[in-house]
Amino acid sequence: MTPLKQARKAKGWRLADLVDRLRAVDCDIDTGNLSRIENEKQQASTALAEKLCKVFDGELTELHILYPDRFKAEVSGDEAA
Repeated sequence: MTPLKQARKAKGWRLADLVDRLRAVDCDIDTGNLSRIENEKQQASTALAEKLCKVFDGELTELHILYPDRFKAEVSGDEAA
């Protein structure tokens, strides 16, 4: 699981909740693009990475978002199923 997805889930936020928070800091993104970024099917821009760091109040760094493969959490057997 990527650091972004892990941080979002830890807060109990849905993708739509995170999109709403990003829009509050003047970032226009939809849930589809955000989902692809969380699942490493799309690369986040540096501008988006900065906004995400702001929304997560420093819990994530730009490195976590831009290079998620370096910080992936181990997936337990239950989550892999």
